[in-house]
Amino acid sequence: MKLLVLALALALAAPAAAADWPEFGYVPSRQNVGPASTGITAANVGTLRRREIQLDGTVDSSPIFLQGVTIGGKPHDTLFVTTTYGKTEAIDVHSGKVLWRFVPPTYGSYAGSAQITTMTPIADPSRTAIYAGAPDGVIRKLSVATGKVLWATTITRDPTHEKLAAALNFSRGLVIAATDGYIGDAPPYQGHVVTLNATNGRIVGVWNSLCSNRHSIQQPSTCPASDSAIWGRSAPVVDPATGDLLVATGNGPFNGSTDWGDSVLVLSPDGTRLLKHWTPANQAELNSDDLDLGSTAPALLAGGYFVQGGKDGKLRLLSLSRLAGVNAKTGGELQTVATPGSTDLFSEPAIWQGKWVFLTTSDGTAAWKLSGGRLHEVWSNANGGASPVVAGGLLYVEWSGGIRVYEPATGRQVGELPIGEVHWQSPIAIDGFVAAAEGNANDHATTGVLDVYSLP
Repeated sequence: MKLLVLALALALAAPAAAADWPEFGYVPSRQNVGPASTGITAANVGTLRRREIQLDGTVDSSPIFLQGVTIGGKPHDTLFVTTTYGKTEAIDVHSGKVLWRFVPPTYGSYAGSAQITTMTPIADPSRTAIYAGAPDGVIRKLSVATGKVLWATTITRDPTHEKLAAALNFSRGLVIAATDGYIGDAPPYQGHVVTLNATNGRIVGVWNSLCSNRHSIQQPSTCPASDSAIWGRSAPVVDPATGDLLVATGNGPFNGSTDWGDSVLVLSPDGTRLLKHWTPANQAELNSDDLDLGSTAPALLAGGYFVQGGKDGKLRLLSLSRLAGVNAKTGGELQTVATPGSTDLFSEPAIWQGKWVFLTTSDGTAAWKLSGGRLHEVWSNANGGASPVVAGGLLYVEWSGGIRVYEPATGRQVGELPIGEVHWQSPIAIDGFVAAAEGNANDHATTGVLDVYSLP
């Protein structure tokens, strides 16, 4: 058993190729833990120098990074970002120069409106292409070298009601995406997971969290139920041990057969089948009180454990092996602890070494350690922020004002990097720099800022 636990912990921490940060959360299991060494330490973080890169759009997501890729015939260490209106840009991290910019052909129809995306793009393992979403409901494969569209696939029949919010993922040759609703929850919409063949963009699997007996992309108005958004930043999460996909849904009806609101769902690797679920016993209360369970995604720990938060200010410890099959069973969490400040959780946890859980709300940051099948709080403070990230042995928490840098095991703050307003963003730290975006998608701006902090 100890060997199995160790193997899983190592799998969860498997590094990305080269000195890359290819996706939100760094790896498909969304640990939010980057490379063990970044060149940035507690001793030199205070020497980082800031450069503000002005963009023609707000990036209310996270950048990704590929080292030494060829663009315009030359190697570039390149950041890739997608703005709230679907522009995807390749930016040289050293000069701040925009190397290419893709603009969706539909851009003019929604720019400046409430029809937005907060989807973080993802790099293909070949490092020759990236995948990005836009408010028109289309996922596009873009050439790293030129920004040219290699294929484009629509994953919603109503992009005015179904939003591309959660970060893209990639596993077993499939691009994995999920849908959400817009702020205000105007019906009709349904959260659904779509898997796409990475080579040609063909839809491989569709799983609807409402009307789940339908196995294709549905017109939202044809399903009697609405909502059940999949909007946690990390969703969908890939279990490295099985390839299964994990998501959590928001407010919506639940019946244990076709409707799966406010539930954790485990899907087959191709996203075609529901394998098992966890639904809290007070699901109806969460639904009626607008306390979305799916305001965050499941976060995997070693040994088959995972944690799931929500807008009710609670973090639950659960076991994958003890989840219910496809039925109406509810409850079964192993432990429940309060989020920092007992506040709504909108950020994603960082899972370090398979056993540490770092969690941030608007009211604070806290660390727990998994031991003996229980979470034990190690430290906490009253400093809020967005999704925490561990890289190079340091914990980074972005908030409206700065990026606080901590020692993970002790919570001792070792630095702070000034930054502007923050909403869903989280930083990346790799190869001697920290990159993070500013702004709020709900301001509907067509300008924005990307900050890059580099060692002198």
